[in-house]
Amino acid sequence: MRFLRIAILLLLVLTIGLTAFAYPRLPDPVAAHWNAEGVADGTLPRSWGVGLVPVLMAAFTALLLAIPRIDPLRENYEKFRNYYEGLILALILFMAVMQLQIILWNLGLQVSPNTLFPLPIGLLFIYLGFVMEHTEQNWFVGIRTPWTLSSAGVWKKTHILGGKLFKLAGIICFGGILFPRYAVWLILIPVFAAALCTVVYSYIAYQGENRVSPGS
Repeated sequence: MRFLRIAILLLLVLTIGLTAFAYPRLPDPVAAHWNAEGVADGTLPRSWGVGLVPVLMAAFTALLLAIPRIDPLRENYEKFRNYYEGLILALILFMAVMQLQIILWNLGLQVSPNTLFPLPIGLLFIYLGFVMEHTEQNWFVGIRTPWTLSSAGVWKKTHILGGKLFKLAGIICFGGILFPRYAVWLILIPVFAAALCTVVYSYIAYQGENRVSPGS
């Protein structure tokens, strides 16, 4: 756990350091938005364009590290603490890749996000699948529906299914590497489908668990 926190801190420092080094070499404004085809179609002032992601990284890290302290079910985090902090590291790493893409693009190395992002996004979803399989009941992390929060059994069943579906969604995301023109859809559709399936399943599992048998 200590190693994970050190890795998170180092990644934040490296990202901020890279941003500070590149800042005076970047144009003003900078390209900061890309459409579904991977074409830059929006700009921001340099300070916002390259400063926003590091600020969000620091804010998300602080928030996610604080969540176990404020959750009424905080004791359950200890059962999957390493997976949880590994997820923080994975999210911060993904945001660092986003920042790197923005910097490189504006320095002239214009690699389309449709080519770059399917791999890290796919890996992120696959890791999220592993996290789901180990997540215990809590109010902030995981598939939080009225039915999973009302039953530990439904929570467990739903997260085992969700883990498998998000791993599958992550693998499908890799298809964007081969078909960058459709990368956005190969990312969004599987993830939305996985999320919808888990919500529906949690309801069905809860109804099955609480169904009153005939004659009772």
